[in-house]
Amino acid sequence: MNKKASTEKKINFYHLIPLQNIKWEKDDQGLVTLLKPKFKNPFLVRYLLPRLKNPHFRIKLDTVGSFIWIQCNGRRTVKELAENLEAKFGDKVKPVDERLMLFLQNLEKHCFIIYQEQ
Repeated sequence: MNKKASTEKKINFYHLIPLQNIKWEKDDQGLVTLLKPKFKNPFLVRYLLPRLKNPHFRIKLDTVGSFIWIQCNGRRTVKELAENLEAKFGDKVKPVDERLMLFLQNLEKHCFIIYQEQ
């Protein structure tokens, strides 16, 4: 048995707590727009970003995505998110687990959320 494999801690995805990592806006219809900065380079952020008309990329979420985003407040686990999602939307989001996992993985891939352990 590999020594590294035996010392690694197994993490259950359902016990992780997603936390928002970027700024966002909510419109009057309850839909969320994520604001991703156009630059990460400190020089460009300091000198170029303030001169731009729109310093952020705007990513608009649908009703399901907006609901999940608002729930990712650092207090709910992924399991609680799945339960709340199913309670609110029912059959519209079946299979709940797969849709939620894909959405959260996509948010994490683009650094929109980070995970905390319980």
